[in-house]
Amino acid sequence: MEIFFYILSNNIIPIFTLIALGFLLNKAFNLDIFTLSKINFYIYVPIFVFVNLLTTEIDFQLMQALIFGIVMLILNMGITSIVARLRGYDLGLKSAFKNSVMFYNSGNIGVPLITLVFSSGPFLINGETPYLALAVTCQVMILVVQNVTTNTLGFFNAGRAHMDWKQSLINICKMPTIYAIPLALILKYLAVDMTKAPFWPAFEFIRQGLISVALITLGVQLSRTSFNFKDREVYLAVAMRLIGGPILAVILLKLFGAQGILAQALMISSSVPTSVNTALIAVEYNNRPDFASQAVMVSTLLSAITLTAVIYFAGIIFPVV
Repeated sequence: MEIFFYILSNNIIPIFTLIALGFLLNKAFNLDIFTLSKINFYIYVPIFVFVNLLTTEIDFQLMQALIFGIVMLILNMGITSIVARLRGYDLGLKSAFKNSVMFYNSGNIGVPLITLVFSSGPFLINGETPYLALAVTCQVMILVVQNVTTNTLGFFNAGRAHMDWKQSLINICKMPTIYAIPLALILKYLAVDMTKAPFWPAFEFIRQGLISVALITLGVQLSRTSFNFKDREVYLAVAMRLIGGPILAVILLKLFGAQGILAQALMISSSVPTSVNTALIAVEYNNRPDFASQAVMVSTLLSAITLTAVIYFAGIIFPVV
């Protein structure tokens, strides 16, 4: 119950508070959603990724977590493509459906959730948290994979609904995030201390503000969304994200031979709700924004229940020896 109430009070309620503020603000002032989405993708997201990559200590020996994140993404892409074909989706819905399952909230829900799980309960030993560093490092690896692919492949998927693949690639090349990632890694490799630069505090302010700005923007989009709670495709996407994700993770981790803390952290990480950025991408490319917004909303709400179950079963399936 502690985990359930933590998720509810520290993740779900704050998230929906910010969404509600955006919802009400747009009802009162009719905000420009396309301006807000550009502020997200051209300022907040690239700087958030840049600062996180530059300041996070990553154990590069944890290649298993990195490979797991990449393989999970590829498998989700393949499975959603098959499901979309069987369901007879048009290209627009197929793209939005794939994004809603492939890309998940590994940052503002995944990181704090992993931190709580592995710093409390049976993982708290004599006041110490011996497993926390490994678990958080695994989550950082997943966060890197998700950030890179959401801001490249996610845009490509959405763009394909209205343009050919060449134009989609051109549009991806216009997104600053794909340049922020290699720049951060190069500076990190060269051991350049960017924190002494006079503009660094501004970058920190932007990094800290991404979650609030993204969720308020989502609230604005939701205020313009015609909700259809009978849309079975939304529930299918949510089920594949919240239930299919951890099931697929267990199969893959067993094949990898992963055990203990590494396996538990990766299983829990795979079960978080759909990324907010998928809704913002849908708005940016006008690719089924209603579907994308509802997938984020429903998966975030239901994750309060499903995450509790996944955390419980992760400890049973991958016990710490």
